Amino acid sequence: MAPVATVLRRRTGAGGILQRVLLALPVPVLLLLAWHYGVQQEWVLPFGIQMGYLPTPARVAEVMWDFVFGGVLDDAFSGTMLEHLTASTGRVLAGFGLAALLAIPLGVLMGRFWVVDAALDPTVNLVRPIPATAWVPLVLLVIGFGSQATIFLIMLSAFFPILINTISAVRQVPPRLVEAARMLGTSGPGVLVKVVVPAATPGIVSGLRIGLGLGWVILVLGEANGIDVGLGAVISLARELVRTDLIVVGMICIGLAGFVSDRLLVGLFKLALGRRPLIP
Repeated sequence: MAPVATVLRRRTGAGGILQRVLLALPVPVLLLLAWHYGVQQEWVLPFGIQMGYLPTPARVAEVMWDFVFGGVLDDAFSGTMLEHLTASTGRVLAGFGLAALLAIPLGVLMGRFWVVDAALDPTVNLVRPIPATAWVPLVLLVIGFGSQATIFLIMLSAFFPILINTISAVRQVPPRLVEAARMLGTSGPGVLVKVVVPAATPGIVSGLRIGLGLGWVILVLGEANGIDVGLGAVISLARELVRTDLIVVGMICIGLAGFVSDRLLVGLFKLALGRRPLIP
């Protein structure tokens, strides 16, 4: 049986894409059916989840339409999706971009030079386990309420996955590649730029994808404090109004935004790297 990565690279045409779409459809369809009947029958799931309190898929679809286009409920959230999505996307990209800008060079240095790793590894592994929720009170006191605090929390959450994956990827670069580059006259900085970083690209991209996903995860936590515009702010306000349908709509919007941003990130790397088989 061929490796998954090889099969995925072969099935990049229209037929392969259609086949992947057809294979992916049954799971969400089954989930929607289970959701619909679970709410109707008031199922009680493990962990005490009472589905009778959830809105039906039809109700969520109605609220989603109103959130995007308006004209159904005519409340404060009608037709505001683009405004909230734009604000949230800007915060996620800002935090993620800062994290990547800091973590990738630092990860390359830590993965390549043992002195840098010995100096920074204890501190990194001391700070890394601290959850974002523990940072919130300190961030609000030091930075204050608003977008800057949210961007900082996103940057902090995305930084460590990118850093750890970059370090691991750099350490897995075959030593013979570095030796060959030096025999051909490549200098120290040139070895990093021309050999180490390109060879470590798959691992770096994996870290970027994880970091970007965590950025969307932390978004709700960051926008729950002192922010009025954003998908996380919508979810927080919906919680206060006991609008479970709007909460689910906000969750779906964040999920779709995260999915699209991940596909765009991978697509950009594939475009930049051409046919090199580096990105799954």
